[in-house]
Amino acid sequence: MIHMQKAFKIMFYIFRNTNCNLKKIGLSFFSVVLLFINQVAGQEFTLKSPAGNNEVQIRIGDNISYRVLHKGEEVLSFSPISITINGMQLGENPKIKKQNSVTVDRVIEPVVRVKRAEIVENYNQLNLTFKGNFGVRFRAYNDGVAYRIETTLKKDAQVDEEELVYNFPENFKGNFPISDGFFSHQERTSFQYSLDGLPQKEMSCLPVLMHVNNGVKLAITEADLYDYPGFYLKKGDGNSLKAVFPYYPLKTIRPRDRDVKVVEREPFMAKTQGKRTYPWRLMVISDDDTELIENELVYLLSREQNEIDMDWVKPGKASWDWYNANNVYGVDFKSGFNTETYKYYIDFASRSNIEYIIIDEGWYDIETGDLLNPVDAIRMEELIQYGKEKGVGIILWVTWKALEDQFEDAMDKFQSWDIKGIKVDFMKRDDQWMVNYYEKVARGAAKRKLLVDFHGSYKPSGLRRAYPNVITSEGVLGLEQNKGSTLANPENNLIIPFTRMLAGPMDYTPGAMANAQKENHSPIFERPMSLGTRCHQLAMFVVYESPLQMLADTPSRYLKETEAMEFLSVVPTVWDKTIALDAQFSDYIVVARKSGDDWYVGAMTDWTARDLEIDFSFLNEGSYTMTLYQDGVNANRFAEDYKRLELEVTPSDKKTIHLAPGGGWVARIVRK
Repeated sequence: MIHMQKAFKIMFYIFRNTNCNLKKIGLSFFSVVLLFINQVAGQEFTLKSPAGNNEVQIRIGDNISYRVLHKGEEVLSFSPISITINGMQLGENPKIKKQNSVTVDRVIEPVVRVKRAEIVENYNQLNLTFKGNFGVRFRAYNDGVAYRIETTLKKDAQVDEEELVYNFPENFKGNFPISDGFFSHQERTSFQYSLDGLPQKEMSCLPVLMHVNNGVKLAITEADLYDYPGFYLKKGDGNSLKAVFPYYPLKTIRPRDRDVKVVEREPFMAKTQGKRTYPWRLMVISDDDTELIENELVYLLSREQNEIDMDWVKPGKASWDWYNANNVYGVDFKSGFNTETYKYYIDFASRSNIEYIIIDEGWYDIETGDLLNPVDAIRMEELIQYGKEKGVGIILWVTWKALEDQFEDAMDKFQSWDIKGIKVDFMKRDDQWMVNYYEKVARGAAKRKLLVDFHGSYKPSGLRRAYPNVITSEGVLGLEQNKGSTLANPENNLIIPFTRMLAGPMDYTPGAMANAQKENHSPIFERPMSLGTRCHQLAMFVVYESPLQMLADTPSRYLKETEAMEFLSVVPTVWDKTIALDAQFSDYIVVARKSGDDWYVGAMTDWTARDLEIDFSFLNEGSYTMTLYQDGVNANRFAEDYKRLELEVTPSDKKTIHLAPGGGWVARIVRK
């Protein structure tokens, strides 16, 4: 409106100060004026989601900017979009060449199911192409919005800078997983700040969750990250956040065997192809916290599976050694990193319907990094053959640097050994070089039919869609933290399903059988205990998503916990359907998931004891047997106290459940 007023004032001045006759001027004068008005005012475009609840308004003037409305309320104010390539800022004084729009409504069947067997994708898209061989693509979904920059440059591109800013209309609060710099495994505690209270020096990993008015949540992350650095968020001007990127590494040092730290950087972010798409800048928008649990946008916005056959990918559970420090007992051999101990793990896995074991740090010499020759105590071929006879596959842990130094030889060796996957650790970076390394590993592993579990990793950004063998990732403050701290507590555990899990499967590594309330917890490295109740841990196998789900405690303890193992032996790791029944960010969650004909329900709470109601109307008609595990009456004092019950349940039933402080509840529901 202000631009219009200026234009009319200028038009009036021209008319008043000339001797032109209006009739002689005619339409041509007004055509010039209208063109002038258009140039002054800029152009505006509106894109709405299929249901009309989310709206993106794009303004083209001196720059490209956009804002987002949700149900008519502004949740993001006009924010600029530009990228500087080869010294030229694309987005400054933009000139539109063409525009087109498209609507997509389809069903996708993922190779590896996480939340569901079928994902509905429905969005409206606006493509704007500008002079200068670049464009911006906007999408509006019913549960979020996104944009990405595209270039069609004839020569290679040096990306000097990307302008990525989030201007908010008010001083909203947000949850920020604060990082200590770009050298980060992103296993971070979430802190809540208002925008004006976010410390200037701090930077946050993704996803960041903003708390908007009327209970609306807005989660910021990215998708389809390839050949480009990830981004972090810092405090901007006023009520804004601005992105910061790790620039390309120039010089690195190796402070210890597993770390490679960047100490000098190039003056550019990336060198890449001139014709390409850049990552999606994504905002998930929800009215109800349950919607955050069901959201699939990171997956949907990522590139589809490539030509490599992935039908061999087999999700499952794994018995893991590192958390419990190989502490097996009641045996006739000395436990540790040796063949006898891992045969014991294999025996346990075979007996318990567990598909894999993980052999973590210790099977090769860390100092030399020789992945081709295991230490003398590990007879690798013998273990692999023993596992085959028992129906159990082996996954090997490696540091990323050791793998990189022997990449082709090591990967070929893993294939010849016929292991089933690799757990790659300690990357702790997401600059362009390291992002490309992730794809190198994913592609090389897929070629050899190996699963990949990325540890010491950045948050998932869609790689798993193109490479379904990337079965899970860490980048989460998980159970292993209990070995040396109290960070992985129920408060943390009730934040990550709404934030980190939005990005993709998370390898939290649940399943602790030694459990403690906070007043009697001690961080003991070789005899760790979890914070919260036994049922809090069991519920994680339903609430937390990971197609490769760990059982972190020692097999010796699991073998004594026969009732818990009745559940852990049958709970799936992938799902046909997911329904978030009830949830409140950072407080509690109740999730129902279906696998085949069976349903599983998991509930968790923070340090506050709660009574929650479960409505079983999600069940089909009929009668069901429900086997449930609930916090015992003394779980508030002795966290391992629980009770197992069998009940009959129907779709018309509702049940009130009680969760102790740091508690949980879990059930398997089978048709009678």
